[in-house]
Amino acid sequence: MILFPAIDIKNGECVRLRLGNLNESTTYNKDPISQAQIFERIGFNWLHVVDLDAAVNGESQNSAIIKNIIESTNLSVQLGGGIRSLEQMDDWFEIGVQKLVLGTISVTNIDLVKEAAMKYQNKIVLALDTKGESICIEGWKKNTNINIFDLIDEYKNAEINSILHTDINRDGMLEGLNFDASRKLANRTEIPIILSGGLQSIDDIKKMLLKKNSIFSGAIIGKAIYEKKIDPKEALNIINNRGV
Repeated sequence: MILFPAIDIKNGECVRLRLGNLNESTTYNKDPISQAQIFERIGFNWLHVVDLDAAVNGESQNSAIIKNIIESTNLSVQLGGGIRSLEQMDDWFEIGVQKLVLGTISVTNIDLVKEAAMKYQNKIVLALDTKGESICIEGWKKNTNINIFDLIDEYKNAEINSILHTDINRDGMLEGLNFDASRKLANRTEIPIILSGGLQSIDDIKKMLLKKNSIFSGAIIGKAIYEKKIDPKEALNIINNRGV
C-alpha cells in the first residue's frame, strides 16, 4: 500500500482545489519544491504531482519546477495533467518522472494510451474520475456518459500500472474515501486501483488496511495533510506496520 502525498501546481504554487474548481483554489505553499522536500523528510517515497495549468492549457508552464523536484529529492514522481501525446510522455520520462497519469485521453484516445502502455510498460496510470459510474473528463467539466466498467474492459490485457479512481463529489471535501465504489471497480479488473478523493482522517488510513480493502494498491492524500487533519508520520507508521 503506497500513500501518495499530492502536490497540485497552479501558477507555480502548491494549491488544493475544491471539487476540482480552478476558481476555488487555496495556496498552501508558494514553493512546490520546498513542499516536496517536506514530504521527503516526513518519510514518503512517492509524490503525486498534478500540473493544473497543463491540464487546462495542454502545455506545461511548470516543467522547470517539476524537474527541480525530481533533481532535488529522492522521491519517485507520479505526474498528471494535460499529457496528450507520446512526445510529451517521452519528454517527461526523459526528465525523470517514474509514472504518468493519463486522464482525458484515457477516454478519448484509447489506442494512443494502449500504445503508450506498450512502450512504457507498467508506467502508465489511468485517471478515471467519476460521478456515480459515469466518467467525466476535461478537468471534470464534461460528463461523457461513458460507464467506467465499459471503459476498463477496453484496457484488458494492456500493460497499465494502475487506475487512479476519483470520486469527484468527494474530492477536496474531506468527506472520506468512497471505498465501496472503488472496491466495486477493483473487483471488475485486474488492474490495481489507487484511491482518490476525500481522504480525511486516520480512520480512513486504518480502513485501507482492512482485509476487504487489500485489493487497493494505494491512496492519494492531499488536503487532509495541508489542513492538518492527519499527522502524516502517524499515517505512514500505520501503513508501514500494517495497522499495528
